[in-house]
Amino acid sequence: MGGLVWKDAGVLDYLEAWEYQKGIFQSVQAGTSCDTVILCEHPHVYTLGKSGHEYNMLVDSSFLERIGATFYKTDRGGDITYHGYGQLVGYPILNLDHYGLSLKGYVSLLEESIIQLLSRFDIKGKRVSGATGVWLGSGSSERKICAIGVRASRYVTMHGFALNVNTDLSYFNHIHPCGFVDRGVTSMEKELGSKVDMSVVKRFFQESFSQLLEKK
Repeated sequence: MGGLVWKDAGVLDYLEAWEYQKGIFQSVQAGTSCDTVILCEHPHVYTLGKSGHEYNMLVDSSFLERIGATFYKTDRGGDITYHGYGQLVGYPILNLDHYGLSLKGYVSLLEESIIQLLSRFDIKGKRVSGATGVWLGSGSSERKICAIGVRASRYVTMHGFALNVNTDLSYFNHIHPCGFVDRGVTSMEKELGSKVDMSVVKRFFQESFSQLLEKK
């Protein structure tokens, strides 16, 4: 199978998205489907990676119900994070063998694609040693704008990234994002002082991610 298929799923329940990924993941492993990238937004949900710690969730189930959020343990890497409206979530389901990529190289490519996307808005993203994802600022002002948590089996990836575009950042107050207690979170809207067109963000991500893959 050749080419890269892009699917814009709009707003999609987290469990529905997980099942959707699994179906494509199995087909890519079997060689019956093309590599695929799902782009979507989720209703309010907190997810915990397989190596994460539940104590990084700071509220109980009754509080989650009051704020209209759900909580799931997942099979991705990383710790706890939040997904919600105004956040661009991307799930690339790729056979890394097609691009000669290791898992570490793939995560780096994801980070680079987000850094390039942000640069189109004059936002300077960066990597931080020992902390997967994309960050802004330095020192005490260091803040995370994009979380990354992936899984790979037999060279095929699933799960992916969550970029805060117009995200309600107050939902992060109820967790230690990605397990960190000493660093903040931010969004493109917060950095720019105005809402950002999600369709433009999606287009810029598609361009940067595709171009980086083509270079492999």
